[in-house]
Order: sequence, then C-alpha cells, then structure tokens
Amino acid sequence: MDTVAAAVTHDPPPAAGGRQGKPLIVTEDAELLDDLLRLCAAAGATPEVHHGMPDNRGNWEAAPLVLVGDDASRRVRGAARRRGVVLVGRDQDDPGVWQRAVEIGADHVLMLPDGEQWLVDRIADVAEGIGRPALTVGVIGGRGGAGASTLACALAVTSAREGLRTLLVDADPLGGGLDVLLGGESAEGLRWPAFAASRGRVGGGALEESLPRLHSLRVLSWDRGDCVAVPPQAVRAVLAAARRRGGTVVVDLPRRIDDGVAEVLAQLDVGLLVVPSELRAVAAAGRVASAVGMVLRDLRVAVRGPYTPGLDDREVARLLGLPLAGEVPVESALQRPHGSQAPPGAAARGPLARFCKQFWERALMEAGAA
Repeated sequence: MDTVAAAVTHDPPPAAGGRQGKPLIVTEDAELLDDLLRLCAAAGATPEVHHGMPDNRGNWEAAPLVLVGDDASRRVRGAARRRGVVLVGRDQDDPGVWQRAVEIGADHVLMLPDGEQWLVDRIADVAEGIGRPALTVGVIGGRGGAGASTLACALAVTSAREGLRTLLVDADPLGGGLDVLLGGESAEGLRWPAFAASRGRVGGGALEESLPRLHSLRVLSWDRGDCVAVPPQAVRAVLAAARRRGGTVVVDLPRRIDDGVAEVLAQLDVGLLVVPSELRAVAAAGRVASAVGMVLRDLRVAVRGPYTPGLDDREVARLLGLPLAGEVPVESALQRPHGSQAPPGAAARGPLARFCKQFWERALMEAGAA
C-alpha cells in the first residue's frame, strides 16, 4: 500500500557480512506473538521481539522484515519510514486498521489466520536472503530426438563453468534421466519421487543441498524405479524454491503439456524450441510451439543442422513465427578417454559450448536490462 506522501521510505540495508538480519516483531499481544513465533518457526527464521520501538533505532531500520501487531501501531508511529513493514491483526471488520497502516507506513495489512501462508512465504524469503530470482530457461524438442536434452545439459554445464549457481531440472519422467546423460546415475542425492508429497513451501537451501552434485552443478532427475506421479503443486513448490536461490535454472521439458509441465512453463523466463532442419520436424514443432505459447511468452527457436536445401535456420524461424536463438552445433566427439562419456558442452572450446556461452551472455544481459 502507499505511504504518506511526505514520508521518506528506504530499503533496509544488508546485514554485516552479507548475511540477512532477523525479522523484527513488535507486539504486546501474547496470543498474536505466539502465532507469529509459530509462523517464523515454520519459515525457518528466528525473530527479534520487542513490545515497542527497539531501544536501538538501528534495529528497526536494519531488519529485513518488520511485523507490527495492531496493538502496537501507536507505539511505532514516529519510526523512520521504510519498506518491509507489515501490520498484523485479527479483526477482519475493523475499518480503522487501514488508517493505522498509513500512519506507520506499512506496505501490507495482514489478518490472521487467513494470511498465514502468505506471511510464512514472506518470512522464509527473508530467512533465505532472497535476491534476484534465477534466470530460468526451458528446453523442449520440436519433435522426438531433436536433441533438447543434450542442449539442456550443455547449457547447464556451461553456466556452471562460468561460475553461476546452476540447477538442471529433468521434467520428463520418461526421458531416461539427465543424471545418466551426465554420467552420475549412481550419485547420492534425492530424485523427483522424494518431492512428490510436497505441498507447501520448499526451502531453497535445503533443496540445493539434497540434490546430486555433478560437474559443479546440481541435478534434479528421476530414479530408475517405477514412474511416480508428481502433483502440479509439488512441481510448483520445487521449481519456485530452485528459482529463489538465484543463478540459473535449466529445465529439460517433455513435448506433452500436462498440468505439471504447465506449472514449469509458468515460471520460465525463456523457452528454447529445438528443431532439426526438416520439413516434418518444422510441422511437428509448430504444434508444440502453439501449445507452449499459450503459457510461455518468450519462446525462441534453436535450429539443428544439417540443413535441408532451402531450409536454413532463418527460414525455420520464419515458418514457425518465432525469434531465432541460433544454430545448435553438433559435437562429433563426446567421448573421454577410458570410455567414460563426457557431458554435452564439457569441451569449453567446442562449438556447442560456444553456442551456450553466447546464449547465456545475451540472456543475462537481457535479464539485467529488464
């Protein structure tokens, strides 16, 4: 909500050492305090509690989030105006709460118990030190065997090599597992079935630490057991947690669009449609693009050769009516010595890695400009 026009509003400064400070609770209402402490515990945060304005005014200004009980609104009226103040009450029918929120410069008015989930999410963001969400890229094949999984792995390997926090997500339960493509099918860590029961918020840090680490990136793939259905709400929670950690997230998408895939598409920043230079592939890709485009605004085409005469990358993009991301080169040698397979994009000077590096440079520049 808007604050008083004459108020000076500023963001809380970062805590010393780059660490997030504690949420601040201001209330004398014992019942309300119990509820707020319970919600902080659910979000993994330990708050600082005061009955009125803290003796050290710097605590008010530095806290990443301030929860003011409606009973304490008068006692914080003279505090410096800042963002991140939430006025918390219980009386849904109290018309005066909005005036009190204006008086203290609150961003939000929240009533319990209805607003509990929103507040838990907000507190958890503070606990995790949330910053810019990860640049999230989905890769989908225009037809079967187009090379989407290879490109997704190469993008993730390249991102990690450039020093970015990187998570590779396998959203295709029938694809055989991206951990296999990366040579890590036996690596320790959780797979998708472990998250099938997730309903509420998933901690971003806990998610990252629980997943296999391969080639300097984290991988969320499928196991070799029976196919387990992961509900859309679990897909939403897991991907949202991954994005909150920042860096990049690469998702290998199936060509069918079900409710779970729709949840992924809704969180993507950019989609890459991989299309071989063949008329039948272009026709099939048109149907995929039509379905994906209903959810994802920024869908680009990445064309894979060799080219059919008269059907180069620009012509494929024109026929599909999509922006051209470029030509995906094919690496002829993906074999390491001793017969162990190198992941796609592992050769930093190879053509596939160069394509991926150029893609990230453009995408990150566009994201920064936005």
